[in-house]
Amino acid sequence: MKMTLVALVLVVALSTKALLGEAGPAPDQVVDTSGKKVRAGENYYIVPASSDIGGLALSTTGQDCPLDVVAVDGYQGQQLSFLPVNDKKGVIRVSTDLNIFFSTYTSCSQSTVWKLKDYDYSTSQWFLTTGGSLGNPGSQTITNWFKIEKYEDAYKMVYCPSVCNYCNYPCSDIGIYQDQYGKRLALTSEPYKVQFQKVQY
Repeated sequence: MKMTLVALVLVVALSTKALLGEAGPAPDQVVDTSGKKVRAGENYYIVPASSDIGGLALSTTGQDCPLDVVAVDGYQGQQLSFLPVNDKKGVIRVSTDLNIFFSTYTSCSQSTVWKLKDYDYSTSQWFLTTGGSLGNPGSQTITNWFKIEKYEDAYKMVYCPSVCNYCNYPCSDIGIYQDQYGKRLALTSEPYKVQFQKVQY
């Protein structure tokens, strides 16, 4: 009887463990070009992971506002900051939902928070624009959440939010689509390989 009771306790314990799941290790921390942790709320340039000089910036693409996200050559672009879905976390980790926003003033009424633009039927593309909102994860903000993933010896950005389990959305790497407006960030099969450079004051 005693052995049966012990066996029953073990079965219940193992079943409970399987149901609850084990907390896995935290995703890796994203590091900048100096090897230091990328931190929430601090300013960075998102630059190519190559010898090319470039970065990301805001630009008009056929309409004055809101501004879209483009890749530029010859300079580091404009400063950006990150806010993870858990805003109490001070460091940015791979595979974690976050908001990305330009730390700059514009003449547009919209925010500089990145969001996925409505599907462009003329180009068959999903472009990145601004006008998103910070925080409030859920179906109403599904287009505002992005992730950083490790890619070869650097990083890539992806749109594949985890903030709404029942929402339908595309899940893709973020790369460059070139047209008459420049190098526009869009959902593509070829990711834009990047690194993060801390702004020095």
